[in-house]
Amino acid sequence: MRLLVLAKRRYMGKDVIDDRYGRLHELPMELARRGHQVWGICTAYRRRGPGEFQHFDDGRGSLTWQAIDALPGLPRLGRLLAQRVESFRPDIILSGSDALQVALGHRLARRTGLPHAVDLYDNFESFGLTRLPGLRRAYRRALQQADAISCVSRPLADKIARETDRARVITLESTIPSGLFTPRGRDDARRRLDLPQEALLVGTAGALHPNRGIGALYEAFLMLAKQMPDLHLILAGPEDARAAVPAHPRIRYLGRLSHEEVPWLYNALDVAAVCMKSSAFGDFAFPQKTYEILACGTPLVAAAIPALAERLGDHPQCLYRPGDARDLADKLAAQLADPRVPQLPIPTWADQARLMEAHLADCLHESA
Repeated sequence: MRLLVLAKRRYMGKDVIDDRYGRLHELPMELARRGHQVWGICTAYRRRGPGEFQHFDDGRGSLTWQAIDALPGLPRLGRLLAQRVESFRPDIILSGSDALQVALGHRLARRTGLPHAVDLYDNFESFGLTRLPGLRRAYRRALQQADAISCVSRPLADKIARETDRARVITLESTIPSGLFTPRGRDDARRRLDLPQEALLVGTAGALHPNRGIGALYEAFLMLAKQMPDLHLILAGPEDARAAVPAHPRIRYLGRLSHEEVPWLYNALDVAAVCMKSSAFGDFAFPQKTYEILACGTPLVAAAIPALAERLGDHPQCLYRPGDARDLADKLAAQLADPRVPQLPIPTWADQARLMEAHLADCLHESA
């Protein structure tokens, strides 16, 4: 299969090409390892400069990223995409990462007559980008006319299936790199991050933003801290002035950790939190940090958004009502007193690529 992938370059605070990070990197890479020729066009919304970067080639499959800048404008970008179709001659277009890339993929598919598959790692309609004039309408049209759609969670897949009547829709969760998130010694992890050895540590890593419901964790900690003098809150990730980290002697902000350092934080914690609020974003999300934490063998308490309520439904002690700081405090205290780690199967990116491969093959078969 010859696969043309359209994606934005900056994703979850990382650079897809330079950092080789996350779903936008892992799925194309694993498809290449399965013998497919993958050409990715990675668009920077802030100038980074053009280039071609070969990430994989074993003589059977290959992955090459072509970096381009969105500026000076979309007409030039459209011409470049059409030229790449002419030279690469793909069997199928796979677009994702945001509403603009999906709309571009749809336009290119219509222009070339190629089948169009869409990969949704979130509910893109909840992104601020869709406030651009005409983009929400173009995105919805692209979904309506797509040949195949993969979604990060079953709630999102159900929503998309209700709103489209043509595409084959599947659930394809985001997961974690093999071998990175593993159990490590708690004492070693705390020494590495200069954290107190004998204290009780709760915390989280990731975006400390209001749309993630991080305020509930701050409130829950402040409630518990009054009764538990040895409890500390450990945080890592980008801050947001709208949900500032409270000033407290037992709150430690580690800044932005590299992806390789995050497993050390999860191993240092007694309980990790997965925060999210009920919203157009949260209700369709699948926070992959859930798998990161579980793979480290760390007890967790997660917001009972639909996808996690389904995944952790047999473990109610691990779920709190989104936005309810009191419930979160109670669940954190219970996990500190009687820690339990759900034993859930965690798919690999190779597993997810096999599902994506079959999904795209079905799409090609039906389009033939």
